Amino acid sequence: MTVLFGQLFTGISIGAVLLLIALGLALTFGQMNVINMAHGEFIMAGAYTTYVLQQSITGAGLSLVVALPVAFVVAGTMGVLLEVLLIRRLYARPLDTLLVTWGVSLILQQLARDIFGSPNVQTRAPELLTGNVALPGGLTIANNRLFILALALAAVAALTLALRLTPLGRRIRAVVQNRDLAAVSGIATSRVDRTTFFLGSGLAGLAGVALTLLGPIGPTMGTNLIIDAFLVVVVGGIGQLKGSVIVAFALGVLQATGEYLTTLSVAKVIVFVAIVAFLQWRPQGLFTLRTRSLA
Repeated sequence: MTVLFGQLFTGISIGAVLLLIALGLALTFGQMNVINMAHGEFIMAGAYTTYVLQQSITGAGLSLVVALPVAFVVAGTMGVLLEVLLIRRLYARPLDTLLVTWGVSLILQQLARDIFGSPNVQTRAPELLTGNVALPGGLTIANNRLFILALALAAVAALTLALRLTPLGRRIRAVVQNRDLAAVSGIATSRVDRTTFFLGSGLAGLAGVALTLLGPIGPTMGTNLIIDAFLVVVVGGIGQLKGSVIVAFALGVLQATGEYLTTLSVAKVIVFVAIVAFLQWRPQGLFTLRTRSLA
């Protein structure tokens, strides 16, 4: 039972990381049908924001607290600039957005190498997050994993409340359901798009801060994560937040179980095969969006 619960929590913690990474994609990909391959570099920007702040703020705990909102704003601003300068000219052309944002991701990676160097760098974790929590039965849970889980759940709760209870959330949902009808109803869809990109990219920045607690950071860290994030969004259902939550934790548990029974590489194959099989059975994803489209 100790091994079972240990692997279960490992899977949940992996799912929390996947969820943090995929939340922003669920927002931008779901609303604007933009395949943003630069999303991983927004994660990198959040991680490097933490690294830069630790150079001037000596306390690791204080620097982490400050890094969360600062990384959100930095990554969100990068997302708005991308939307204003490039993406707004490519709406309804998802393959073009894929190619353009892939090029942007390569530029941002090289920019990170020029500023911080090619070798990975390490940030300091607060002392409170370096230990473990001992549970009955000999089970231990890493504090940093608990923090990431709490951060992911808090982000999901905040985003859900914002989408359901605020005027901005209602405008976003209106644009998702029918962009043309929202526009003729007086909603400034371009402003909603910019705000959505800011929120989605800002969530990627939060994911970058969280990832600094798990290991070193480098210019290519986003490239290693973006595919998994897209898989979570696609399997969960395009634009379906609840689907992303369920799939992120399900894939995390499946990967942790596969790693325990086999190896990391085989576990990745098992997850990929499971995703392919699921999409063959349900290509629209776990949940679908009901719209008011007349087409």
